[in-house]
Amino acid sequence: MPYNRVDVAVRELITVFSGVELTDLIDRLARAAAAIAGTAYAGFVRVDPLRQDACCVHVHGPPGDPLRVRAWLRESGVLKELAASRQALRLARDESVGEPGFLATSVPVSARDHAFVWVAGREFCDADEHLLSRYATAAGRALEAASGMEAAVRLLRGVRAFRPSPL
Repeated sequence: MPYNRVDVAVRELITVFSGVELTDLIDRLARAAAAIAGTAYAGFVRVDPLRQDACCVHVHGPPGDPLRVRAWLRESGVLKELAASRQALRLARDESVGEPGFLATSVPVSARDHAFVWVAGREFCDADEHLLSRYATAAGRALEAASGMEAAVRLLRGVRAFRPSPL
């Protein structure tokens, strides 16, 4: 079989573009958010286009969940607050009632849904909010780039599948 430069070039692009795994990227972004905020907890929340429902997309936290943040996210009503929120949400830490301290800010993405990156586990201030907001912008760009790479792979596979074979 003759050497097909187009097939090799397209296959190489598909390999490079496929190197970004979205779930791995989200996990890495959450771990970085926790590190930046100096907490053990971070994650992402997706809000539907009508801003009625919110759900956790990813939760990063220490083994055993010592602050019970996962349960708090389910039971506290914070997801409903995020669904309705159009700006950052900061909740004070109050150990006596199980409030872990929480900060969430919107992730600018061009998808239909809205997204928030959040951190939890301590008291947060204006400087934390500013830093997390800047990080959310970077995270949004990374998520959009990963989505764009996935779309490019689908298109390249189509190019490869429908390209006429050489004589």
